[in-house]
Amino acid sequence: MNCKINDKCNTRIVFEIIGSKWNLIIIYNLGDQTLRFTELQKKMGNINSKTITKHLRDLERNKIIKRVVYPEVPPRVEYSLTNHGKTFLPILEDTIEWGSTL
Repeated sequence: MNCKINDKCNTRIVFEIIGSKWNLIIIYNLGDQTLRFTELQKKMGNINSKTITKHLRDLERNKIIKRVVYPEVPPRVEYSLTNHGKTFLPILEDTIEWGSTL
């Protein structure tokens, strides 16, 4: 492997994504569905708007989720996993299964 953990590279981004419980919960809750902000927030339970917004932006910047804004009044915003984000679901499911064996 050419990249060291301290380097600014994909490995570091991966660790930042999976190192955040909120990122993993967002990815898990989106799964194969599209949700609006409030729907996602309700599924996540005890999380404030500022925190979820920060994590949604980080995941969008890293092309894990996509954000679609519809030009309506009031604006409708929907979130879903990108194709790249969906490739993480089997890893997440395996991790959850692994955790259930502890």
